[in-house]
Amino acid sequence: MTRKRRDPMNIRTDGQVMGDSRGEPILRVVPRPGDINSNGHIFGGWVLSQMDIAAGIVASHRAQGAVATVAIDAMEFIAPILLHDIISVYARIERTGRSSMGIRIEVIATRNRGTEEVKVTEALFTFVALDELARPRALPAV
Repeated sequence: MTRKRRDPMNIRTDGQVMGDSRGEPILRVVPRPGDINSNGHIFGGWVLSQMDIAAGIVASHRAQGAVATVAIDAMEFIAPILLHDIISVYARIERTGRSSMGIRIEVIATRNRGTEEVKVTEALFTFVALDELARPRALPAV
Protein backbone atom coordinates (compact mmCIF):
# COMPACT_ATOMS: atom_id res chain seq x y z
CA MET A 1 0.00 0.00 0.00
CA THR A 2 1.49 3.32 -1.05
CA ARG A 3 0.06 6.65 -0.07
CA LYS A 4 0.96 10.27 0.23
CA ARG A 5 2.43 11.47 3.51
CA ARG A 6 -0.09 12.60 6.10
CA ASP A 7 -0.90 16.25 6.55
CA PRO A 8 0.77 17.31 9.83
CA MET A 9 -2.29 19.41 10.65
CA ASN A 10 -4.18 16.17 11.37
CA ILE A 11 -2.04 15.50 14.44
CA ARG A 12 -3.81 15.72 17.81
CA THR A 13 -2.19 17.23 20.86
CA ASP A 14 -1.30 13.73 22.15
CA GLY A 15 0.75 13.09 18.99
CA GLN A 16 -1.67 10.64 17.38
CA VAL A 17 -2.95 11.22 13.89
CA MET A 18 -6.71 11.77 13.88
CA GLY A 19 -8.59 8.76 12.59
CA ASP A 20 -5.42 6.63 12.63
CA SER A 21 -5.47 3.16 14.16
CA ARG A 22 -1.72 2.54 13.88
CA GLY A 23 -0.94 3.55 17.42
CA GLU A 24 1.98 5.74 18.28
CA PRO A 25 5.32 5.88 16.49
CA ILE A 26 7.74 4.13 18.84
CA LEU A 27 10.87 4.00 16.66
CA ARG A 28 12.18 5.84 13.65
CA VAL A 29 15.28 4.27 12.12
CA VAL A 30 17.39 4.59 9.01
CA PRO A 31 18.82 1.27 7.78
CA ARG A 32 22.58 1.17 7.31
CA PRO A 33 24.48 -0.30 4.33
CA GLY A 34 25.33 -3.38 6.43
CA ASP A 35 21.58 -4.14 6.76
CA ILE A 36 21.20 -4.84 3.02
CA ASN A 37 20.82 -8.33 1.55
CA SER A 38 22.11 -9.44 -1.87
CA ASN A 39 18.90 -8.14 -3.54
CA GLY A 40 19.56 -4.59 -2.36
CA HIS A 41 16.73 -4.70 0.18
CA ILE A 42 16.92 -4.60 3.96
CA PHE A 43 17.18 -8.00 5.73
CA GLY A 44 13.86 -9.26 7.07
CA GLY A 45 15.57 -10.19 10.34
CA TRP A 46 16.63 -6.58 10.83
CA VAL A 47 13.01 -5.44 10.39
CA LEU A 48 11.78 -8.11 12.83
CA SER A 49 14.35 -6.96 15.37
CA GLN A 50 13.17 -3.34 15.14
CA MET A 51 9.57 -4.51 15.56
CA ASP A 52 10.46 -6.54 18.67
CA ILE A 53 12.33 -3.58 20.18
CA ALA A 54 9.32 -1.28 19.66
CA ALA A 55 6.85 -3.85 21.01
CA GLY A 56 9.10 -4.43 24.02
CA ILE A 57 9.15 -0.71 24.82
CA VAL A 58 5.34 -0.56 24.85
CA ALA A 59 4.97 -3.87 26.73
CA SER A 60 7.53 -2.92 29.40
CA HIS A 61 5.80 0.41 29.94
CA ARG A 62 2.38 -1.25 30.32
CA ALA A 63 3.77 -4.00 32.59
CA GLN A 64 5.78 -1.48 34.61
CA GLY A 65 8.72 -3.84 34.52
CA ALA A 66 10.38 -6.72 32.76
CA VAL A 67 8.66 -8.52 29.89
CA ALA A 68 9.47 -11.28 27.43
CA THR A 69 8.34 -11.90 23.86
CA VAL A 70 6.51 -15.25 23.78
CA ALA A 71 4.91 -15.27 20.32
CA ILE A 72 4.65 -13.44 17.01
CA ASP A 73 1.69 -14.07 14.75
CA ALA A 74 2.10 -14.62 11.02
CA MET A 75 4.02 -11.86 9.34
CA GLU A 76 4.11 -11.05 5.65
CA PHE A 77 6.39 -8.58 3.91
CA ILE A 78 4.18 -6.44 1.70
CA ALA A 79 6.95 -4.26 0.25
CA PRO A 80 10.75 -4.12 0.53
CA ILE A 81 12.65 -1.57 2.57
CA LEU A 82 15.26 0.30 0.55
CA LEU A 83 18.55 1.71 1.78
CA HIS A 84 17.50 5.37 1.98
CA ASP A 85 14.06 4.75 3.51
CA ILE A 86 13.20 6.04 6.95
CA ILE A 87 11.44 3.31 8.89
CA SER A 88 8.69 4.18 11.35
CA VAL A 89 7.56 1.43 13.70
CA TYR A 90 4.08 2.01 15.17
CA ALA A 91 2.70 0.12 18.15
CA ARG A 92 -0.55 -0.17 20.04
CA ILE A 93 -1.80 -2.53 22.70
CA GLU A 94 -4.49 -4.66 21.09
CA ARG A 95 -5.39 -6.92 24.01
CA THR A 96 -4.40 -7.69 27.58
CA GLY A 97 -4.85 -10.76 29.75
CA ARG A 98 -3.85 -11.54 33.32
CA SER A 99 -0.10 -11.60 32.62
CA SER A 100 0.12 -11.23 28.84
CA MET A 101 -0.60 -8.57 26.25
CA GLY A 102 -0.79 -8.38 22.48
CA ILE A 103 1.03 -5.49 20.85
CA ARG A 104 0.12 -4.71 17.21
CA ILE A 105 3.18 -3.49 15.29
CA GLU A 106 3.05 -1.83 11.88
CA VAL A 107 6.12 -0.79 9.88
CA ILE A 108 5.96 2.10 7.41
CA ALA A 109 8.80 3.12 5.08
CA THR A 110 9.01 6.79 4.15
CA ARG A 111 10.83 7.38 0.89
CA ASN A 112 11.40 9.90 -1.88
CA ARG A 113 12.37 12.63 0.57
CA GLY A 114 9.26 12.16 2.66
CA THR A 115 6.71 12.35 -0.14
CA GLU A 116 5.67 8.69 -0.07
CA GLU A 117 4.75 6.19 2.67
CA VAL A 118 4.75 2.45 2.03
CA LYS A 119 3.40 -0.13 4.44
CA VAL A 120 6.07 -2.81 4.81
CA THR A 121 4.61 -5.31 7.28
CA GLU A 122 2.65 -5.78 10.47
CA ALA A 123 2.35 -8.43 13.17
CA LEU A 124 0.91 -9.10 16.60
CA PHE A 125 3.57 -9.66 19.27
CA THR A 126 2.57 -11.37 22.51
CA PHE A 127 4.49 -10.43 25.66
CA VAL A 128 4.33 -11.72 29.21
CA ALA A 129 5.12 -9.62 32.28
CA LEU A 130 7.92 -11.15 34.37
CA ASP A 131 8.71 -11.08 38.06
CA GLU A 132 12.22 -10.89 39.56
CA LEU A 133 12.65 -14.66 39.02
CA ALA A 134 11.66 -14.39 35.33
CA ARG A 135 8.30 -16.08 35.95
CA PRO A 136 4.99 -14.72 34.63
CA ARG A 137 3.32 -12.17 36.90
CA ALA A 138 0.02 -10.32 36.78
CA LEU A 139 -0.13 -7.06 34.88
CA PRO A 140 -0.70 -4.03 37.12
CA ALA A 141 -4.14 -2.46 37.05
CA VAL A 142 -4.45 0.42 34.60
